[in-house]
Amino acid sequence: MTLAATDNPAGTAAGATPLIELRDVHVTYKARGTSLFRPQKVRALDGVSLAVYRGRTLGIVGESGSGKTTTSRILVGLEEPTSGEVLFQDEVVRRFTLPVRRRLGRVVSVVFQDPATALNGRMLVREALQDPLDVHGLGTPEQRRARVRDLIGMVGLPASALDALPGQLSGGQRQRVAIARALALEPQVIVADEPTSALDVSVRAQILNLLTDLRDELGLGLVFISHDIQTVRYLSDDMIVMNRGRIVEEGPAEEIFASPRDPYTRTLLGAAPTLLARSATEFSPMNTELGAP
Repeated sequence: MTLAATDNPAGTAAGATPLIELRDVHVTYKARGTSLFRPQKVRALDGVSLAVYRGRTLGIVGESGSGKTTTSRILVGLEEPTSGEVLFQDEVVRRFTLPVRRRLGRVVSVVFQDPATALNGRMLVREALQDPLDVHGLGTPEQRRARVRDLIGMVGLPASALDALPGQLSGGQRQRVAIARALALEPQVIVADEPTSALDVSVRAQILNLLTDLRDELGLGLVFISHDIQTVRYLSDDMIVMNRGRIVEEGPAEEIFASPRDPYTRTLLGAAPTLLARSATEFSPMNTELGAP
């Protein structure tokens, strides 16, 4: 059931308007322990530019401290850049005020690393899925209930899961619920920040395949953020490699893997296990049966 229509037709990077775009974004923080008279600054992002397109996955990879999380916070409107431009649907956002963030919540949504902390343990699944619909006042009460039923089916869980608490579900099931909640307002972009790192190896590929299937079915733009360069390759059309707040390499994912130009990218590739070394079950097709983990 659809509660809101999307504005842009499906498209690819070629000739399409980005859903979200960062232009020369810088973010600096005041370092801890600095004095008023000798302030020191930490540069979290240094001239980051990127674009997210409908129907494509942009992978962002780098080690801890590379700027991935700061980039994700900028993309979802939780943080303002020190300088540079942020554009949503070709409109420059000057200030991330509460009304602006509320409006952006209809455009971009986020799936966090740990579903156990992303979901309220005291709310039934149906309540967690209906909550954003209630907050934004979308549809009638019956339409909201129908939307909740649709959402749980979209992520491959049975209707009986609606009456469970998050603690009664497995880690994979909780992440499916978190994905369903992210889809509640029919966003055009999903930012997935390390969405499988807290899950068992046996269910990681199922969640990755679910995200890919939803991207294709709904025409979403998907930003996938991870420290695991092999996983980013598996999921992404385009890839950005970050190091110390800067983009050191970018382009089609397969081209970067075939011929990495930056030494840092080659280091990440050399340190990562190959896909052939991983278990066949990890990269098996998604189990779409009801009750999937």
